[in-house]
Amino acid sequence: MTNLPPDLPRLRTLATWLELTLAHVRQAIVEAERREREQERQRNREARSPAADWLLESGIGDGPAVYVHVGGCSMAGKRSRGIPRDVALRALAEVDACPHCRPDAELGYLDG
Repeated sequence: MTNLPPDLPRLRTLATWLELTLAHVRQAIVEAERREREQERQRNREARSPAADWLLESGIGDGPAVYVHVGGCSMAGKRSRGIPRDVALRALAEVDACPHCRPDAELGYLDG
């Protein structure tokens, strides 16, 4: 290195200052990484598509549909997909309405 002081006290002072500065830089890096993670989470939240108003839950192994749900129903399984209102109404003629969220009542569907 160039331009370092020749005496031990000033070299130790410089070493202490460098260690403190490095600690500040490392803390700034931790904070910047935290901000980036939070920004990424926010971008992911904003990029998610809105929940469907109506869901059709398929049976196991691509079996026939088993339930129609109101969008956001906590009882809807992983095999559920969003469907439009008219498809939900038609599906209720052949598929059970979820007894938990009652899409038939929400849609004004009268059986029969």
